[in-house]
Amino acid sequence: MNTPSDIVAGPVGLPQLSRDGKTLIVSIPIALTRQGGQKRVVTPNAEPWTRARRVDSTIVKALVRAHRWRHMLESQKFSTVRELAKAEKINESYLCRTLRLTLLSPALIEALLDGRQSQSLSLSHLLKVLPSIWDKQEAALAE
Repeated sequence: MNTPSDIVAGPVGLPQLSRDGKTLIVSIPIALTRQGGQKRVVTPNAEPWTRARRVDSTIVKALVRAHRWRHMLESQKFSTVRELAKAEKINESYLCRTLRLTLLSPALIEALLDGRQSQSLSLSHLLKVLPSIWDKQEAALAE
């Protein structure tokens, strides 16, 4: 069952309370196996765990900036994009491209924040001109 490269971790047992009474210790039987140069976590029923979602921090940071800049413009803290770009010390065209992220569909934004986007999707893909109709955005990004 286990090859020499497999590592079996954790005793099987019921949850226990730590000595200080502040921590609940839960033991889950798993096995770490090497497969194709990667380590995989195998659960008791021999099914590998799915890979954890990976949130792209670059995309999240751009989304936050876009909404912050939009708020600054809408609250009339800055009257033009040019003034805002100068105050933020960034290129005006980058600011305009990033502001378009505020037009993404709520479903797409939720997927980006949850890390459910395709692995090939990058910020540069999002900064391209996308359709304003939300249903067509996902189709355009799937290409």
